[in-house]
Amino acid sequence: MKAYAGIDLHSSNNYVGVLNEKDDRLSGKRVSNELGDVLMMLEPFKNELQGVVVESTYNWYWLVDGLQEHGYDVHLANPAAIKQYEGLKHTDDRWDSFWLAHLFRLGILPEGYIYPKEQRAVRDLLRRRLMFVQQRTSHILSLQSMITRNLGIRMSSNAIKKLKEEDAQEIFDSKHLIFMAQNNISLIQFLKTRIYGIEEAVMAQAKLRKEFDMLLSIPGIGKILALTIMFEVGDIHRFPQVGNYSSYCRCVKSERLSNGKKKGENNRKNGNRYLAWAYVEAANFAKRYCPDAQKFWQRKQAKRNNIVAIKALSNKIARASYYVMRDQVPFDPGKLFRT
Repeated sequence: MKAYAGIDLHSSNNYVGVLNEKDDRLSGKRVSNELGDVLMMLEPFKNELQGVVVESTYNWYWLVDGLQEHGYDVHLANPAAIKQYEGLKHTDDRWDSFWLAHLFRLGILPEGYIYPKEQRAVRDLLRRRLMFVQQRTSHILSLQSMITRNLGIRMSSNAIKKLKEEDAQEIFDSKHLIFMAQNNISLIQFLKTRIYGIEEAVMAQAKLRKEFDMLLSIPGIGKILALTIMFEVGDIHRFPQVGNYSSYCRCVKSERLSNGKKKGENNRKNGNRYLAWAYVEAANFAKRYCPDAQKFWQRKQAKRNNIVAIKALSNKIARASYYVMRDQVPFDPGKLFRT
């Protein structure tokens, strides 16, 4: 008889539930986050198991890799897309594990992408770079705000990036302001060094694959952004249409409309936040160096505001990059920005 397993995963433990093709519960138990304990729980059903469903949480790497290495067919469940049964008043980990197995048995389980193990380390390194870039930006904005607040002048971000700690004494006359500025400048320079170090490490061991090399033809996308997109996308063919890709990149509105009226919002965080950041970065560069992109941004900004204009341009670039990657063709601005 066929069997199906679901694992509700947490930080320190998980609940394993196994059911058969009639939805009869064969076994269920909470075990610690030790691969040996999970394997022991599944061993009696190994020959009958059609698949093991693991909930996609922040700590799924070890479990999915371990189960695959021991010959199990593993599926990663996307919790944001799973429809819960609304008739129940009470649910717990036990119920959730069997529900995952039930959805898989019916063939309606919303699945996540199991990213190849050998490429995850570089992808996570680029994600760490993003965190450092955001932290550096926060310190730049903090110092920029302090200068404007106390001196009434605005110093550009590029000028702040070039400051040294001793320059703080020429900018401010208060020892407390000097001390705060020196801390900001020190952290900006330190993060700059870490960011460049990560970029050198990534570029030394990673090369753009053929289908992603064409991304460099898109205005605003350089080597690092192209590598970020490549490692976040993985396989472009997992997105059947351009709309699926732009939605995954969080480039479209998350709202429900009926008869032209807004009736609610869907999950705005559903998608890849790293790709969302990459395309916003690309849009900011594109509007500086691509005349067609600048005109499009100016039209959108005149109607709404800068944030909406940047998001609209990032959506344009994301859609264009989908076809560039899928068809392996260079970017054509005439097709993207034609009126």
